[in-house]
Amino acid sequence: MEKKLIYGNTVREQLMAGRLDKMHQFLLGEGQMRGVILHATKLVNEMRANHETGILETLILGYGYLGALLLSSNLKNTERTVLSITCDGPVTGISVEANAFGEVRGYLKVRHIPVTGPVDGLDLAPFFGNGILSVTRFPENQKQPFTGNVKLSGGSLAFNLARYSLESEQVPSSYSLSVHFDREGKVTGAGGLLVQAMPGADPELVEELAGEVAGLPKIGKEFADEVSATGYVLAHLAKYNPEFVADRRVDFMCHCNRDRFYKFLGAISPQELADIAAHGPFPVVLTCHNCNTNYSFTKEEVEKLI
Repeated sequence: MEKKLIYGNTVREQLMAGRLDKMHQFLLGEGQMRGVILHATKLVNEMRANHETGILETLILGYGYLGALLLSSNLKNTERTVLSITCDGPVTGISVEANAFGEVRGYLKVRHIPVTGPVDGLDLAPFFGNGILSVTRFPENQKQPFTGNVKLSGGSLAFNLARYSLESEQVPSSYSLSVHFDREGKVTGAGGLLVQAMPGADPELVEELAGEVAGLPKIGKEFADEVSATGYVLAHLAKYNPEFVADRRVDFMCHCNRDRFYKFLGAISPQELADIAAHGPFPVVLTCHNCNTNYSFTKEEVEKLI
């Protein structure tokens, strides 16, 4: 992966810029509910820089990254999860993968989302249309992944993730996803919140917290105003006695590399490779969809594969 360095060129500058990007886990209601607050402003900005997305594309793909990270909050070791949407609207679909290390990557299935009329506030449902939201989990030491699906039902991605958690995993959950832009269109805050019932949770508490989450201030705006992730929870959910239990870093990261893509090129049939070697054009450029990194190969490198 070749990440565009928008926060400086040194390791120290990168670490300083990303020091707030974390996923904090906490308990509410004396352990009856689990929660996750996600700060991902740097991550979403790096995603935007690499994928070269406009405001609408950044908003939609950013929601996908935030949602996938929240879905991955209970993973361990080598486990990973993939959030995907296939739909008949202008978005066409998204695919985002997150793992137990807090790393996330993914892409929009169309590079630019056409807008044929005015955008109605933050209602993104018309851009998705009808479709299917799928979550595929890759548990550790399991031969086969598990996939759950729900039909998109209008509303936001957060709303549909809550439906997925309830219908496919039988866990009452509330999600909040937020990407805040300033007047110049720059992302100044991005984050998400997940509140989920533990086994045996009081149904009245579950319903009450769902209402609380729906009415909370936009997380992205709060982060843009320099409210911390833990400070957000303590300020708005204090009456439920939040207890922070763990945190992990989050990062826009793809483990693709040039050698791997050279092997992909070598997997093309000998006839196709001979045709490419004879007619080009050169360099041959292969692109990783997940991070938008381009890998270029010369005529000589192609000829070595024949």
